Amino acid sequence: METGTTLGRSFEIQRRVIGALLMREILTRYGRHNIGFMWLFFEPMLFTLGITLLWSLVKVEHVSNVPIMAFALTGYSSVLVWRNPVNRCNLAVEPNLSLLYHRNVRVIDIFAARILLEVAGATISFIVLAAAFISVGWVKPPHDVLRILEGWFLLIGYATGLGLTIGSLSERSETIDRVWHTITYLTFPLSGAAFMVDWLPQKLQHLATYMPMVNGVEMLREGYFGPPLKFHYDWVYFACVDIVLVLIGLYLAREAGKRVEPQ
Repeated sequence: METGTTLGRSFEIQRRVIGALLMREILTRYGRHNIGFMWLFFEPMLFTLGITLLWSLVKVEHVSNVPIMAFALTGYSSVLVWRNPVNRCNLAVEPNLSLLYHRNVRVIDIFAARILLEVAGATISFIVLAAAFISVGWVKPPHDVLRILEGWFLLIGYATGLGLTIGSLSERSETIDRVWHTITYLTFPLSGAAFMVDWLPQKLQHLATYMPMVNGVEMLREGYFGPPLKFHYDWVYFACVDIVLVLIGLYLAREAGKRVEPQ
């Protein structure tokens, strides 16, 4: 009973700490004026909607028999769910050093709050846009919601591991910040947001799935479009990448917590 009580109390403290950090992050970033915290999901909605409208304006209505609205929605929403959390974890500790003065606040709590916030924003954005597009008849309802959830959660796992890793490394050297932004621009066209693996030459299809996020996007699109389209992914590989990244990220976050000094 004592062990269960201790674990329950620890979980409650952890929940309250991350909850407080979430509220602080929302107020610091979005403030109390205008639409306030609604920018959390309104901002990613604008990005996805802007890309979708841009493709529509250039008269790209269908891409290889795939409706452009649904194609852009699934592609660019998936980018937001793995890119934004990592960007927000990058150099996240230094502005929050004073919070580490409180004995219940750890470096990993700062990362966790930012990851949860960005994932929530991207998820709400995706759901709201999908519901809006479906309601006005611009896209069809998804074929397999369960497969969409599987791909989405694997993308969240990737974002979590990568966010912890990049966030922890950026505290060791600011060079990581510059390198990461360069890597982001380079990986964006390779992430699967703007193409489907089946469109590639057969020799490149297997190579494309070595990019972890491509597997998540393909799963997401399989769940949305279903047959007769063909999709290529390896969810076991993607899950293993997620697990390795999360373990590395947790270790690095622990080391970062030992290195930093609260102010």
